[in-house]
Amino acid sequence: MEEANQSVVSEFIILGLCDSWELQAFFLVTFSSLYLITVLGNLFIVVIIITDLHLHSPMYFLLANLSFIDFCLSSVTTPKMITDFLKENKTISFGGCMCQIFFGHFFGGGEMVLLVSMAYDRYVAICKPLHYSSIMDRHMCIVLVMTSWIIGFLHSVSQLALIVKLPFCGPRELDSFFCDIPLVIKLACMDTSILEMLINADSGVLATICFTLLLISYSHILFTVCLHSTDGASKALSTCTAHVTVVVLFFGPCIFIYLWPVSITWVDKFLAVFYAVITPLLNPAIYTLRNKEIKNAMKRLRSYLN
Repeated sequence: MEEANQSVVSEFIILGLCDSWELQAFFLVTFSSLYLITVLGNLFIVVIIITDLHLHSPMYFLLANLSFIDFCLSSVTTPKMITDFLKENKTISFGGCMCQIFFGHFFGGGEMVLLVSMAYDRYVAICKPLHYSSIMDRHMCIVLVMTSWIIGFLHSVSQLALIVKLPFCGPRELDSFFCDIPLVIKLACMDTSILEMLINADSGVLATICFTLLLISYSHILFTVCLHSTDGASKALSTCTAHVTVVVLFFGPCIFIYLWPVSITWVDKFLAVFYAVITPLLNPAIYTLRNKEIKNAMKRLRSYLN
C-alpha cells in the first residue's frame, strides 16, 4: 500500500525553450550573461547598502532584502536552464522538480509581501512624515522582512503539500525549461481539476491581497503628493515611480501564468523567462538608475577605491 502511494516517475523530461542547436547556443551565451549581471547587480546593491552608512535607512534596508530575494529567485531555475542548453537530453529528478517548485514559490511569495512592505514604507514617509522615524524603526523593519519570509514559506509549503503526493505514472514531459505547478500537475495520473482550483485559489489569494494593498498604498501616496506638490514630495514620487515599475514587472507575468493562463506555449515560455530571468535583472537596474542616493554611494565607493 505504501509503494502504491509513491510516484512511479523518478524524473521528468524538460523540452526546454526550443529544439534548434543554433538558438540554444545563442540562448546559452545570452542567458549566461544576463544571469551573471543579475547576480552581480543584486549582490552589489546588498553590499553597498550594508557598507555605506548613508544608506542605513528603512527604505534601503528593505531594498537590500528585495535584491537578495531577486538573487535567490533567479538562481532557482536559471542555472539549470543554462546547463541544459549544453545537453541533448534534458531531465530533472522528481526531488529536483519539487525543490524548484518549493523555492520558486518561497521566494516569489516572499517578494510579493516585501513589495507591500516597501509600499507601506513609502506610504508612511509621504503621508505621515512627522511620525516616520517612530513608526519605521529598526524593530518594524525586521518584523516586515520576517513577515515576508514567513508568508513566503507558508505559501510554498501549502503549494507543495498539494502536489508532492500526487501519482505520476505516465507522461513525464514538461514543455518548459523548469518545473512549475501548472505544468507538473497536468502529468498526474488522476483527475486534478479540483486540485488545480485549490492551487490557483492559494496563489490567487496571496497575489490579489498583495496587489490590492499595493494599489491602495500607491493611490493614497499619489493623492497626497497631488495635494502637497513640493520638492520633497516630487522626490518621494520619483522613488515611488521606481517601486511601481518593479511591481508592474513582477505582478504582470504572475497574473498571466497563475491567475489568467493563456494556454499558448510560446507565450507561457516568454512570460516564464521574463519572470525568472528578466525581472530580477531589471530591479537593480531600475533602482540604481533612478536613485540619487545609490548613485552617490557608488561615487563614494569609487573614490574610496581610487
